[in-house]
Amino acid sequence: MAISAESPMKEVLELFPGAQRALFRRYHIGGCSSCGFSPDETLGQVCARNGALDVAGVLAHIRSSHEQDAKILISPADLAELLRLDPAVKLVDIRSREEFEAVHIQGSVLLSQDVMRSLMADGSNAAPLVIVDHQGRNGLDAAAYFMGHGLQNVRCLRGGIDAWAREADPSLRRYKLG
Repeated sequence: MAISAESPMKEVLELFPGAQRALFRRYHIGGCSSCGFSPDETLGQVCARNGALDVAGVLAHIRSSHEQDAKILISPADLAELLRLDPAVKLVDIRSREEFEAVHIQGSVLLSQDVMRSLMADGSNAAPLVIVDHQGRNGLDAAAYFMGHGLQNVRCLRGGIDAWAREADPSLRRYKLG
């Protein structure tokens, strides 16, 4: 699917899941109600009402951000191997407490204020930090947050715990949110 000025934002976000984060980071578009957009609004319309932004330049930024996101992702198989080789890997689960208590990767910790303070205070980031979410949709936002606060060795589990249960540990229960 090719993206153009006529593409609805719904299609842009399907092809480039991190597009909203990329648009907010550079152009302050899509991060709050005052700068948001509707799924049916086209990319051209969003660019036009935000200072007549150049659509080609915005698309280039979205594509570049997408490539950077891909470098942060780690597959379930690669994470399993990393955990086997390096038990100091920090797994931080950003799901709800209920989801975490129902099913989680052994050795992971649920993100809390105390965990966040500990991660930020460590500063060295000598051990890899891997963010785990449900299906890989929110983990990149959390990874970007930690990276934005100076942590350099941050990864995000591609597909979240759902992919982990499917590809690395089929004994874990899978679930869907209502």
